[in-house]
Amino acid sequence: MNKITAHAVNIRTLLNNKYTVQYYQREYNWETKQIEELIEDLTNEFNEFYKDGDRQMDVRNYGDYFLGPIILTNDNAIIDGQQRLSSLTLLLIYLNNLQKQQTSLPKVNIDNLIYSEMYGQKTFCINVTEREVCLASLFETGDYDITNEQSESVINLYNRYKDIERIFPDELKGSSLPVFIEWLIDNVSLVEIRADSEQDAHKVFVTMNDRGLRLTPTEMLKGYLLSEIDDNTIRNKANDLWKNKIVQLKEIEKDGDADFIKNWLRAQYAETIREGKKDAENKDFDIIGTTFHKWVRENKSVMGLNSSADFEKFILKNFRMYADIYIRLKEYSRKFNKDYEHVFYNADRGFTLQYQIILSAIKSDDTHDIINKKIKMVSCFIDQFISIRIFNFKTVDYSSIKYTVFNITKRIRNKDVQELATILKDYITNMEQTLDGIDGFYLNQFTRRYMLHILSRMTYYVEEQSGINSNFANYVNREQKNPYDIEHIWADDYTQDNHKLEFSTEEEFKDFRNRFGGLLILPKDKNRSLQDMEYSKKVIKYDSENLLARTLNQNCYNNNPLFLRFMNNTQLPFKPYAQFNKAELIERQSLYKEICKKIWDVNKIDVLANS
Repeated sequence: MNKITAHAVNIRTLLNNKYTVQYYQREYNWETKQIEELIEDLTNEFNEFYKDGDRQMDVRNYGDYFLGPIILTNDNAIIDGQQRLSSLTLLLIYLNNLQKQQTSLPKVNIDNLIYSEMYGQKTFCINVTEREVCLASLFETGDYDITNEQSESVINLYNRYKDIERIFPDELKGSSLPVFIEWLIDNVSLVEIRADSEQDAHKVFVTMNDRGLRLTPTEMLKGYLLSEIDDNTIRNKANDLWKNKIVQLKEIEKDGDADFIKNWLRAQYAETIREGKKDAENKDFDIIGTTFHKWVRENKSVMGLNSSADFEKFILKNFRMYADIYIRLKEYSRKFNKDYEHVFYNADRGFTLQYQIILSAIKSDDTHDIINKKIKMVSCFIDQFISIRIFNFKTVDYSSIKYTVFNITKRIRNKDVQELATILKDYITNMEQTLDGIDGFYLNQFTRRYMLHILSRMTYYVEEQSGINSNFANYVNREQKNPYDIEHIWADDYTQDNHKLEFSTEEEFKDFRNRFGGLLILPKDKNRSLQDMEYSKKVIKYDSENLLARTLNQNCYNNNPLFLRFMNNTQLPFKPYAQFNKAELIERQSLYKEICKKIWDVNKIDVLANS
């Protein structure tokens, strides 16, 4: 093997180069979980140093952060690390687009870390031809049409960019944004390992990954728990059960075993959480998130692990039961199951904290029926909690509500069904925000990531209650060939439909056009074909679409007995509109509010508790 070099390189230096990827490793396959972890790690580390009022120059006094190694040849071919570099490129594109919107803030020039340009052609940091159109579109507009996209890598890039949009914390979008960008590019480093040849680089890769592998926290936890069991036969039985469950958890996702254990221990045992200030000490919640094997060893008495029998029960009963529940929850989050629909709804909105909250309510001696009831009740509560916050423009991002969720977790831990119902209902009832926030709800940068879900829920609810075979999962599936999009009932044309008579400026018209009551969902191809059309022509086309759209057309109220019965039973003020101007939009917003109050009715928790 020829000379190998290694040294730390910050992102500013690293991405100010162009890299190639060998044809056999060109797939970009990071999932949402990996992006969540990257954003969480970076933003948490940044918040260790940032203080209100800090400016870009203060970054010089901030600490550094290490993101791991990458392996390259000396001619810049990536042997290992393209997933991280691709994801960092997506993050920089997002931050650059965020800067375009925040025009009052200082702009950090990061264009050269994203692409270089020659002869009018953009070449991105990782030079893979099939990605260029997508990356260029994300850079220019923050969006890309994947309707006819064939490359799974490109689809993944697009979806991970949308994850970043959803996950990136709101508190870093204001005055701290330029400070964060400076820290990211100058203080975040990777160890760059270079070899003269691709063969040598692969040898380094094999050596790093195949030799001297360290035990994972899951493996260390298993070793400790088994060592405390005296009986060899029982120990072997516990070992077999553990291995079987770990295989099942890993089949769900790459790190499914560690994710489950963190959620389980936090749900059932964590009593403390780190204060949200600089230099604060890590507590139960935080330590479980990094070294849960050590935490269990140090807190065995608190967990009731005092004898061999306790350790036997911990694996053979508790571990098995909670792992099985977690596996079920993950299945419900991926495939719509009407009996556990709210788990799917929460997952669709990217609310990964739901697993911890649900597991906290379940006692180790609960019957199967009680477990099912609690899953339904708590997931319904979480859906209401998320919705009320969103309707009031309150974030549900992990970093913003981690403490709130931790307190809810402790509050409902191991409660009986009726006490659980009381706590959950009281929490919703006493929230500072209510569904009255819908009166002022509209489409903007924050709500865009949730609006399709909300409109799809309404559409699904109206159709299902009217006897139509509806499919919520289809409405929110972004990976199908012709996904559903948000449709504005008003065309983006100030000169149409007497808008000039009702609005003194075009800006006022545009703002009003984004109000909740002026929105629907339609398949993307229909949305595009109708977008410039005046209302009187659009409403005719709506008659062949989903039921929520059809309710604007008079034909929906003719020979449609199941819908009319639903309308009469619920007293929802549906009505057709021959014209749709300002007053009609306001009236439609009131209808939407009433529909939402049916969907997110706090009394559903009691219904589930008593079912």
